[in-house]
Amino acid sequence: MALSGSTSATRSLRGRSAITGAGRSAVGRVEGRSVMALATDAAQAALADAGLDRGAIDGVLTSVAFAAPFHRFSVAFSEYFGIAPTFSNTLQVSGATAATMFNMAAAAITAGLANNVLVLGADSLLTGLSPDLALRSMTESRDQQYEMPFGIPVANTFAMTAHRHMKEFGTTSEQFAKVAVIHREHAMRTPDAQMTMPITVEDVLNSGWVTTPYHKLDCSLISDGAAAFVVSAADRAAAGRSKPIYILGGGECYTHEHIFLMPSLTTTGAVQSSARAYAMAGVAPRDIDVAGVYDCFTGTVVMMLEDLGFCPKGEGGRFVDDRQITYGGSIPINTHGGLLSFAHPGMPGSLLHFLEVVEQLRGRCGERQVAGAELGLVHSLGAGFATQATTILGTEATL
Repeated sequence: MALSGSTSATRSLRGRSAITGAGRSAVGRVEGRSVMALATDAAQAALADAGLDRGAIDGVLTSVAFAAPFHRFSVAFSEYFGIAPTFSNTLQVSGATAATMFNMAAAAITAGLANNVLVLGADSLLTGLSPDLALRSMTESRDQQYEMPFGIPVANTFAMTAHRHMKEFGTTSEQFAKVAVIHREHAMRTPDAQMTMPITVEDVLNSGWVTTPYHKLDCSLISDGAAAFVVSAADRAAAGRSKPIYILGGGECYTHEHIFLMPSLTTTGAVQSSARAYAMAGVAPRDIDVAGVYDCFTGTVVMMLEDLGFCPKGEGGRFVDDRQITYGGSIPINTHGGLLSFAHPGMPGSLLHFLEVVEQLRGRCGERQVAGAELGLVHSLGAGFATQATTILGTEATL
């Protein structure tokens, strides 16, 4: 028998769950801390922020870790941490994993599978692996038959899209470099950021080639670190220790596995993932006060500004040139410095975007605070734009 009355409204995740706790480990070069130790540091910080003990956690979602390659990281961590959740999974959709974990946590809570889900990512790419091994761990995830034989590491796939954007829209290397400069300005305001020395556009352009059109300072960092969050049912959120931040909308899109089958090199699945998130939350790009945008490379930011609806297609470079992505601009992004300057410990990197947006919405960011921030967006992506996920957060369950 078909069930009646099922509508998109009744199935929406909007306002059904909230981030009640958030925390991280030390980031950057963290000597003497294993991946599990970093994960524990972050989890304990998140639980303390939520005012919960570990026994309250009945769900665990994690990303994988390259430096501690457990096939079931969520299960291994639970054993290490001394909990026995009744809902658990380890997710791997490259850099998009962060936002997918929040979307899945909200879905699990809405479906009654858990009440308090620990969302966690940890890795030690800097001290747990050599630089070559850190890069190889990401490169070897590329297809062994069609891509690896031709020497296409992940950086080259993103570089191809940047070249195409320059050809189609006249985007310049100087505009890419401006992304790195603004991110470094943000990191200079952020305690514990990995890189805080001021840089100029000329510094970026003179920093040496990695893969054209990207120079060294166009590329994200290699770091150690972990971040963790407690996502709770909305009816439990108000009882927590810290201000709850509600999950209002989420969306995902997966367009290809191989870069040569990417439908367009300049328009990505972020168009679809963000459209779904905006529709669920009942907001538009112009309503967002602060954003975390995946910044593995400077050109990635330019393309995402367009696909997330913050500026028209082809205008991303000029949007950055006009300083629209910093304080006083249309949409301050990555106010902690992002993957380019704060830290990038692999798949947990975008969880640091979530941490910054949560702290902005709580008003805890001190001199880097975006005044009056009430709505935030975090967009995570990976695998040469193959995987895209968007989450919208707000200070209230209903708008």
